[in-house]
Amino acid sequence: MTKLPVSAISPDSAPAKHYDTVVAAWGELLQEDLHYGYFHTGREQLVEATNALTDQMLELAALQPDSKVLDVGCGTGKAGCRMASEHAACVVGISPSKACVEKAQTLSRSMNLHHLAQFCDGDGTNLQYADESFDCVWVMESSHLMQDKPALLRECARVLRPGGRVVLCDIMVKQKLALEDVIHYRDEFLLLRDVFGRAIMEPLSFYQEQFEGLGLQANAVSDISSQTYPTFDRWRQNASENRESVCRLIGEHAWEQFSLSCDVLEKFWQENILCYGIICAQKSA
Repeated sequence: MTKLPVSAISPDSAPAKHYDTVVAAWGELLQEDLHYGYFHTGREQLVEATNALTDQMLELAALQPDSKVLDVGCGTGKAGCRMASEHAACVVGISPSKACVEKAQTLSRSMNLHHLAQFCDGDGTNLQYADESFDCVWVMESSHLMQDKPALLRECARVLRPGGRVVLCDIMVKQKLALEDVIHYRDEFLLLRDVFGRAIMEPLSFYQEQFEGLGLQANAVSDISSQTYPTFDRWRQNASENRESVCRLIGEHAWEQFSLSCDVLEKFWQENILCYGIICAQKSA
């Protein structure tokens, strides 16, 4: 039986273009972090939970003052600025989205962190940095948008210094899906593509195997699907409360699609189609 990664590809849904279009509306729907939350009790507000997911990544990253960090897919710069302000790390954040880079630069300047946290255009699968340039490579919920994941992970390993760590979290497939399953869920996956952009999702085991094949030791590998599950209820609540402003930004149809996507994601979590994984891999000293 043929097993496939989940792929939803459309020529008009490239990640950079998609983010440039929706980032303002997502500030209303996903809030400022633009990523899932980690819920210890399930009762937290979304901002508390998204900060908690960043906390999980920070714990694995084990940053030291003056650590050099590459933030691949920097979003609005919130995580990068936290690394700079709370850990005195020197952060370079990259994104193919002009809108995200501009937001991240504005945040860095507003926090007087421009000397520590810098953001610019960049492609995670073709990094313009020398070998062994960074103590940590941070990939927070951006790998699913990169079509050539082996290239991404090779580049992460290449620019990592001996003893350094790659920390990565993302939405993933629970396991490779059979062709008939992909066909069965076709409409749901197309909806997710339209809302969240073109993506290919792999299992958590894929990342572990890839890192270990590159000579990195995967020293923390966790499925945190149950802790991220309440995210969908919070997104649905934000969609309801901010309907008018979101519709002004992206239109009524896009608002309706986003609301439906929360139901689809909740269903996929319940049926073990999709999940959320976090991994830390370390390069030999």
